[in-house]
Amino acid sequence: MRRLLRVFGHTPRLPPSKMEASITEARGNVADRAVDSHRQLRVVVIGAGISGILACVRLAQRIPNLELCVYEKNEDVGGTWFENRYPGCACGRNLCPCRRLREGSTDRALNKDIPAHTYQATFEPNPEWTTNYALASEIHRYWKYLAHKYGCMKYIKLKHQVCEAVWDDTKFKWQLQIQDRDSGTTYPDQCEVLIQATGLLNHWKWPAIPGLHEFQGKLMHSASWDESYDYMGQRVAIIGNGSSGIQIVPAMLPNVAHIDHYIRNPTWIAPSFAKAYLDGRGQAPENFAFPEDERKTLREDPPKYLAMRKGLELVLQSVHGATLLGHRQQIAAQQEFTRHMDHCLTDRPDLSDELTPSFPPACRRLTPGPGYLQALKNEKVKTIKSAIVGVDTTGIITADGLHRPIDVLVCATGFDTSYSPRFPVIGRGGISLAERWKNTPETYLSIAIDGFPNLFHCLGPNSGLGEGNLLLVIERIADYFTECVRKIQRENIMAMTPRDDAVRRFTQYCDQYFSGTVYSGECRSWYKSGTEDGRVTALWPGSSLHAKEVFTHPRWEDFTYDHGGNNPMGWLGDGWTEDEKRGTIRVDYLDDDKIDFPPVPLEGS
Repeated sequence: MRRLLRVFGHTPRLPPSKMEASITEARGNVADRAVDSHRQLRVVVIGAGISGILACVRLAQRIPNLELCVYEKNEDVGGTWFENRYPGCACGRNLCPCRRLREGSTDRALNKDIPAHTYQATFEPNPEWTTNYALASEIHRYWKYLAHKYGCMKYIKLKHQVCEAVWDDTKFKWQLQIQDRDSGTTYPDQCEVLIQATGLLNHWKWPAIPGLHEFQGKLMHSASWDESYDYMGQRVAIIGNGSSGIQIVPAMLPNVAHIDHYIRNPTWIAPSFAKAYLDGRGQAPENFAFPEDERKTLREDPPKYLAMRKGLELVLQSVHGATLLGHRQQIAAQQEFTRHMDHCLTDRPDLSDELTPSFPPACRRLTPGPGYLQALKNEKVKTIKSAIVGVDTTGIITADGLHRPIDVLVCATGFDTSYSPRFPVIGRGGISLAERWKNTPETYLSIAIDGFPNLFHCLGPNSGLGEGNLLLVIERIADYFTECVRKIQRENIMAMTPRDDAVRRFTQYCDQYFSGTVYSGECRSWYKSGTEDGRVTALWPGSSLHAKEVFTHPRWEDFTYDHGGNNPMGWLGDGWTEDEKRGTIRVDYLDDDKIDFPPVPLEGS
């Protein structure tokens, strides 16, 4: 080393331009780039809901030399929490535990409600939630605040909708068509990486009921609610007892004259989340408030707030066994659900018989139920199981021959859950994603599809949860996307595509896994694309903690790669690092904060 320093000295260095010129000629696999260079990439994210916001935060934070654009069709961010404003709309997306079901005791149960204190980003704790189950407007404010705080708005184009995506194998880019929803004009765009963060429950549809649009009263869908309409004192029909219908019925009840509630299938209504926790507060479990003095205490005492969050999270993550047929938690859950519904409907055994399913809990999506069973017993509410055969100008006609006049018709009938693409997506060889998914939507780990390079999905097929914390999984998926983009950029990869055998293996794994779960029961569910006995295409094959581990450790061997210059060794560059080429040598790897010091075993241990 001393001899080298005597020869070269400490600082003599060619000017960067001359130094780079001296090594521009490639020698076989030696590429004209530094090993740690970051090629400029354009990444387009479709959708600025929770998934799109989290992807935007992490990509902007971790990827250098990035041109990022997020297209959002609505006039504001927030996705489902911006769009859904029906009465009673609140957080309630997954199966959650009540008390200590993880221990398998028969006096414990599950619920579907997601407390607001777990419905947030891990890196942005919010002690300001005003109620245990935050309403849609409050959840929207939180995610809008987060998008502004972390600088996402400069990347987001509101009221812009992607209407076509075609992979160009000569340019290794996605060719896009973008519609400006204000002007109605369409213009082209392109990107190396395309991330679809539109979710699944975002494409609502009217039910196929003859004469529906001949109704001359007020017709509304739960996903397209007219907040300006005053339904005070009106006669209302609510079609559907999924999550939206179950929230709408008790929310509208105090202000209307009468409700006809049309129920096609029975459904489980579960006890409230963490009942022991609620009982300890001495408050009613429906949706207790956090007063300002309590929020102030949590705000000023971060360790206390963290302890509260971790306590709720522990309960949330401890009930995976309830989804496995024959598991002690699953048996305990069904017993407790049955007791709960029988207890709530003691004086209405007719309702108990109509509503209690024969399939196990969680076969269909468990839905928020505070106040629902009590509402069904109200004299102003009539539950109707007779099939609807038509709608006329004044009301609904059912198969039993009755006509029931109404003023307001509410369709709480859900979304298109077929996974059929909302716009043309064309991959290699001209194959469309709609054709690829015609029989069944197959993916690699729910996030990528063979034949569609550099295309990643957040909350694609087999990504949802029947229990656990979906927000945690979305965060980890965003981390996974970031790692993929980082790999594409640093290793000069032009196209990254999952292997077709890896996709087939994941499909086979899903089918084998779900055969031993409650989701395989004979119930009509959007988990199975609205069928009773079809494939489970909506859910992740495991717990949310299982998904967290999977997305934390990418298996790069499950992908195929097209390399820049058709040079698989190009990632090694030309023997230089970027700092060396710039004449800036760093040895900060010797700093304590950059060293992973191994623990020293205690003597005798």
